[in-house]
Amino acid sequence: MKVAAAVPAAALLALGTGWFLVHVAAVSAQELPWPVTGSIGIACLAVLLAGLNLTGTGRRRKFIAPVAMAVLILGAVLEVNAYFGAYRTLGDLTGASTAAIQTLPEGAQLVPGTADQPGPGPKGAPLAATWVKPAGLPAAGTINSVQIPGAASGFVARSAYVYLPPAYQADTGPALPVLVLVAGQPGSPVDWVVAGGVKTAMDNFAAAHNGLAPVVVIPDVNGSATGNTMCMDSRIAKADTYLSTDVPAWIKATLRVDPDPTRWAIGGFSFGGTCALQMESLHPDVYPSAIDLSGEAEPALGPDRAATIGQAFGGDTAAFDAVVPLHVLAARHYAHSRIYLAAGAQDGTFAGYQARVADAAAKAGMDVTTALVPGQGHSWEVPRQSLAPAMDWLAPILGLSR
Repeated sequence: MKVAAAVPAAALLALGTGWFLVHVAAVSAQELPWPVTGSIGIACLAVLLAGLNLTGTGRRRKFIAPVAMAVLILGAVLEVNAYFGAYRTLGDLTGASTAAIQTLPEGAQLVPGTADQPGPGPKGAPLAATWVKPAGLPAAGTINSVQIPGAASGFVARSAYVYLPPAYQADTGPALPVLVLVAGQPGSPVDWVVAGGVKTAMDNFAAAHNGLAPVVVIPDVNGSATGNTMCMDSRIAKADTYLSTDVPAWIKATLRVDPDPTRWAIGGFSFGGTCALQMESLHPDVYPSAIDLSGEAEPALGPDRAATIGQAFGGDTAAFDAVVPLHVLAARHYAHSRIYLAAGAQDGTFAGYQARVADAAAKAGMDVTTALVPGQGHSWEVPRQSLAPAMDWLAPILGLSR
């Protein structure tokens, strides 16, 4: 009888918790996936059953109840983590996996040696055709924690991360192409390092390309773990200006990179994928190539579009639509832009978004490539499994393969 009473109560609590997280706390702009809601329901059921067994029962049950509750809650947490793919090891959870990251003092430059080999140019040979790998080049790249100021935007960002490939560490080396990556929301830039496996993916790419890989910059565009700027210039923040002006200016001033915009790309997962699409659609002169992994059809603060427009644009729907990718794509033509789109095959919502974006991008003249990751939902496994094929697609564009 106790179980029969607790099950519907737990289901209601799980649904209520999900509604609160999305519609009140704004932790996520999307409704929670059913597997996640189910895990919350198991945790709620564990708490309810434990409470029911603490009264009117014997000592044994009073002892077992909280233990069983803890086990079930832990199991639910692990299931949620498994769904999103956020932490793969204890080292990821404790921070041990990021212990080797070096912190660069603000204002310092990451420019070893000199660039005596030109970077790839739009009319010249690709870098892969001119690069000669020097003896003793390290096999792996490095990751540095940096601060990217919001000089033009006024945006105050958390720490960003920079991956420098083996070729960057040569005493004399090329000016390398650039890949900017944006994490999901909620989250932080370090998610690309921990959950996204960016260093492993880029080291593997470099190993297959004589030490060459792009310089990867992972900026913060939300300001906090639960913040949501929608990657726009709005009442919330000037995140668009930060990512389209401040970040490129900092990269060119701080890093040894090729300034040619045809050798720059932007990518991201979930919120970050939407952000990448926004940057390419609004600023194709800065980011002509994009990698959109499980991105949304349009930016959002929550499921209620009117509430999003009210909070960010004071209710001005026209102002919001003017910077929404699907509207922008319908109004422009992109003869020199390209986009790679991937989503989890089991993620019906975001796979649907992918199809809409791919259709709109193709009609706008972009070169479009799409992929579905088998067996995956809205998980960091999507970028983990997509980054390598996306880099193979991007390599000739950036001059990293012939």
